[in-house]
Formats: sequence, structure tokens, C-alpha cells
Amino acid sequence: MRYLLGLIVGLAALWLLLSGHYSPLFYAFGTGSCLLTAWICWRMRIVDNETVPLHLLAHAPVYIAWLGWEIAKSNWDVARRILSPGRSISPTMTTRRVGPATDLGRTIYANSVTLTPGTVTVGLRDGLAEVHALTDVNAKDIEEGDMDRRVQAFERRGGVRHDHSHDGG
Repeated sequence: MRYLLGLIVGLAALWLLLSGHYSPLFYAFGTGSCLLTAWICWRMRIVDNETVPLHLLAHAPVYIAWLGWEIAKSNWDVARRILSPGRSISPTMTTRRVGPATDLGRTIYANSVTLTPGTVTVGLRDGLAEVHALTDVNAKDIEEGDMDRRVQAFERRGGVRHDHSHDGG
């Protein structure tokens, strides 16, 4: 029940942030759409700790701030490469074993890589992430695993225990 309530509150907050209209008619439409969406999710039996990760909420601001900084740095690098004719690109594919313990953690990792300009996760299967990088430097950053370690730490702070079956250890 708490996950359903969390979903409704999250949907309502998102709706309020994105709508920009605050009149009784729009409140009614927003309430109706949030309740309908929550009911559909409940009927599909997809409301659980993975689709509504309440356990990660307290630690999300720290991870989001770090990810925002990484996105800003990557934006700057990509913009410089586009605007400076002498700056080279070297498109590269790399595969890395990822360590997050859950499907949710691996999804957070893959989406974080994709949100960072210059890299995109093109595949995630059996604990391996296949990433396309704009440059060799981007590929090396992925291979060094800082983002992977950050996602694992985010999971641990949220109470998820690490399962070593995915990282060979």
C-alpha cells in the first residue's frame, strides 16, 4: 500500500511541476490522470519497491547532484569538440561488467551513462553494459568504473546488499 501511495504522490508532484496550470479544472484533470495511472499500474501488478523505489529517496539528492555535475562537464566537453574544428572524436564501443546488485541499480547505471553527453548505453545484458563513447577518453572513463561505483554506493545507502555473482567475485 505504501508503494501505491508513493506512486500517487510522485505522479501528483510531477504533474504539478510540469503542468504550470493551477486552476480547479486542471487540478481535477491532474487528480484524475494520477489516480487512473496508479490504478492501471496496480492492476498490472507492477507497483513494488523496484518501480517505486522509496528506499532510495533519502539518498537521491546526493547522487543526482553528482550526476548533474558529470552531465555539465560532459556537455562542456562535447560542445568544445563540436565548436573547435581541431578537436577530434574517436567513436568507440566498450563493454564493461557492471556491479549494481539489482535490475533497478543496473538500469540507473545505464540511464546515467546515457544521460551523460558523449556516451550512450546500447545494451545491458547478463551484467554487461555495452557503451558507445564519442571519444577514447569517454570510453576510458566508463572502463575506470567511477559511475559504476557511485551507483553501487547509492544502492548500498538505500539498503540494497551487493550480490557478487555479477562481477566475478
